[in-house]
Amino acid sequence: MLELRNVSKTFLPGTVNERKALESVSFRMDDGEFITIIGSNGAGKSTLLSAIAGAFPTDSGQVILDGEDITSVPEYRRSRSIGRLFQDPLSGTAPGLTIEENMALVYLQGKKTANAFSRIGKKEREMFRDRLRSLDLGLEDRLE
Repeated sequence: MLELRNVSKTFLPGTVNERKALESVSFRMDDGEFITIIGSNGAGKSTLLSAIAGAFPTDSGQVILDGEDITSVPEYRRSRSIGRLFQDPLSGTAPGLTIEENMALVYLQGKKTANAFSRIGKKEREMFRDRLRSLDLGLEDRLE
């Protein structure tokens, strides 16, 4: 499903502020697998996720999604297949919307519709509840 092959990223190369954030990172995740990435502040966790999402070009390596090399695919096109949830709830979400509305925005991303929220019905709400229930945070009862 997702594979990284020798992905590297250095910020501000050749300057006194040069920062090697990723160095030859490789891993493979098959469909249905779940991984956890841990590390101290500055270890490169967010940089790794941003590289996968296409937030910036990597210096080297490949990002493969479902067998397709997406290394050069821009972030807006990757967003049809890859979603991120930011640690800061005000980054990447719409804080004035409900949990359900935020989930609907992501769920319907890339689908053509005049009103995204009009396409969310009972089936989608139950799917949102199931996904939230798996987190064991009680959020499934707070969709509204």
